[in-house]
Amino acid sequence: MAHFAEIKDGIVKRVIVINNEVLLDENGIEQELLGSTFCKETFGGEWKQTSYNANFRKYFAGVGYSYDKKKDEFIPPPSNLPDPEHYLSPEEVQAL
Repeated sequence: MAHFAEIKDGIVKRVIVINNEVLLDENGIEQELLGSTFCKETFGGEWKQTSYNANFRKYFAGVGYSYDKKKDEFIPPPSNLPDPEHYLSPEEVQAL
């Protein structure tokens, strides 16, 4: 199963699960674009795939999370963030 997050104004509004078969191209290779296009055509809006295991986009998206287009990653709301050392670079931690 593949997870996709709906993003509006940089904030995750919902996360849904779709069948992996929706993501398969003609060669049987998963393509995120096929999934996001399916979600957009079915539900409208902007959609990004999110990884339950946080294999990409840093965190598994949840409702209320932010999406940083520049970094291409989801960011938990401040109340859900772990210690800064877990999500900031060493340079960003020193700047705190």
